[in-house]
Parts: sequence; structure tokens; C-alpha cells
Amino acid sequence: MATEIVIAQTTIDDEEKAKALASGAVKARLAACAHIDQPFTAVYWWKDNIETAQEWRISYKTPVDRLPELQAWVHQEHSYEVPEWITLPVTGGSEAYLSWVVEESTPQ
Repeated sequence: MATEIVIAQTTIDDEEKAKALASGAVKARLAACAHIDQPFTAVYWWKDNIETAQEWRISYKTPVDRLPELQAWVHQEHSYEVPEWITLPVTGGSEAYLSWVVEESTPQ
């Protein structure tokens, strides 16, 4: 597999919003799939205060060349002022799965 695959992650404070961010990106073929993790507690600095919130993590699997468009789409659709956006390289995996990620992230 010559195409580099990444996992891009964001979080959001509502399950329905998480589902919309996940399904919207997949429908637009910006990612082959997205996983939504069950709610967890986030503790973070925000505007000089320590905040605590319940959040859902969305993990997108996409080729690196689709990443800029996916990031722009997520930031446009996201309700946070500064949404989390982290990418992790995929350093290995099943050739069949990685090929599927590329195929399903290709615009039709």
C-alpha cells in the first residue's frame, strides 16, 4: 500500500452531534469510516479556568491526501470555538483494510 493512512480525531459534547460529524464526513467520502467512543470525562484549561465536561471522541480513518478537506469540513461543522484536531499515523495494518480505506475515501 503506497498511500499513507491516518486516524484523525476530534471530540464533542453531545452524542447526536458526534453522530452527525461522523456520518457527514463518511457520506462526503472524506473518510472511509468513523468510530465514536462512549462518553468520557475531559478535564482541560479553557479561558483561565479548569473545566470538566462529558465528551464523545470521533476517530476518522482516511488517506493523508484527504486530510486537509476533512479537517476543513470538521472545523466548519463543529460547534466548538477551538475543536480538538489530532492526527495519528497508521504505521501498519491489513493490506485489504488499508486499501478499503483509500477506496471508500475517494470522491465518486
